[in-house]
Amino acid sequence: MHPFKKYILNYSPLTEQEWQDIEQCLVWKVYHKGDILLEAGQVCRKLYFLETGFLRFFIYNKGNDVSKFFTEPPYCFTSQRSFTTNIPTEDTIEVLQDSVIWEMSKTDAFDLLRIFHWSEFIRKLVQEVQFFTEQILKASQNKTAEERYIHMLEHNDPILLNAPLKNVASYLGIAPQSLSRIRKKYWVDRQKLT
Repeated sequence: MHPFKKYILNYSPLTEQEWQDIEQCLVWKVYHKGDILLEAGQVCRKLYFLETGFLRFFIYNKGNDVSKFFTEPPYCFTSQRSFTTNIPTEDTIEVLQDSVIWEMSKTDAFDLLRIFHWSEFIRKLVQEVQFFTEQILKASQNKTAEERYIHMLEHNDPILLNAPLKNVASYLGIAPQSLSRIRKKYWVDRQKLT
């Protein structure tokens, strides 16, 4: 089964004809570690599905890049505000691992909204993205960087396996040196417990 079809079926049923209409809009691409999928200042005109790999969304703030969030497969993504409003994005999407990505043009994505199950899928996906965004915001407002890092460790967060420490530090809102101290303290404390 096509990986994107399998992914959609987690959100909504599809008839075979609906899937055929969707499939003909997809373009298969391979991106390599370090590639920039979308640059800040560009208008996002694609909907993407990450089949394999790992991505980082970041913004520039006072000359530094700040990790907003990461995307692991399988997942459907875009720069939502730019995609829906034609406003240049503030996000840059960086490929952290070689990635297989299926792309769909904005025109095709909107044309497919005539398909009931596609529009249901998009609606549920948007709700899920909003929920995840709220969770990230809530954690950053209510937990210290150390608490967030420990939570990531204890839940085997894929970010820790796939992103460089400098990206993890910026995601937590701290300097890499601060993250090093937190990591050292965590492992020293764990040694004391054993």
